[in-house]
Amino acid sequence: MTFENVLTERRGAVLEVTLNRPKANAIDMATSQELGEIFTQFRDDPDLRVAIITGQGEKFFCPGWDLKAAADGEAADADYGKGGFGGLQELRGLNKPVIAAVNGIACGGGLELAISADIILAAEHATFALPEIRSGTVADAATIKLPKRIPYHIAMELLFTGRWFDAEEANRWGLVNRIIPSADLMSQARKMADELASGPPLVFAAIKEVVREAEDMKFLDALNRITRSQFETVERLYRSEDQQEGARAFAEKRDPVWKGR
Repeated sequence: MTFENVLTERRGAVLEVTLNRPKANAIDMATSQELGEIFTQFRDDPDLRVAIITGQGEKFFCPGWDLKAAADGEAADADYGKGGFGGLQELRGLNKPVIAAVNGIACGGGLELAISADIILAAEHATFALPEIRSGTVADAATIKLPKRIPYHIAMELLFTGRWFDAEEANRWGLVNRIIPSADLMSQARKMADELASGPPLVFAAIKEVVREAEDMKFLDALNRITRSQFETVERLYRSEDQQEGARAFAEKRDPVWKGR
């Protein structure tokens, strides 16, 4: 896959996606459309199991929407392509793990892109903010997601004030999984991706679908749908070779060999 503003690299079952749009990796309509195409292809490729999203350089992960493009006339409700802004936050059926390796500033839509991933690893110098309040706009995805990810009052403070916070504070509120020395960020992200890529893809798919769908359901309703195999991914898992392989491997005290079928 070759794109103008995004670099991609396949490492076995892992896809690395790197925003590469100097000077700050800001996302305009064209870049968002590229990301949507990339993550759609990742979703639909049976040979790819895990993705890493990061930014080129050491200063910026992503500052979000390209305000220069906005000043030149690009509308806030422009066609951002498959998956909505950044290609991730509205992409349906993405049932594979995505790791965000935040290598620097992640603000506005860049922070929303990070929290659209399943796991967030942050470089020790990474900083975060939702500054939309200062430009008279709403951080729409963050307004929906952030109060569900961290304590309500902290989320509201960050949304109301737009203040900056560092990786240590993000980690304290549980917004990032861990802080990593900058020089080791990508090696640690790759290590985690390789570990996940060796895991059971059908189980991961079931986990992601259940988590996503159960968010607006009562506990017992969600649990009943799981036990009755009423989620497509759960039904597929329970009828799969992998489910049988997992049981056999446990009984035989060996590592399972996952085939994704």
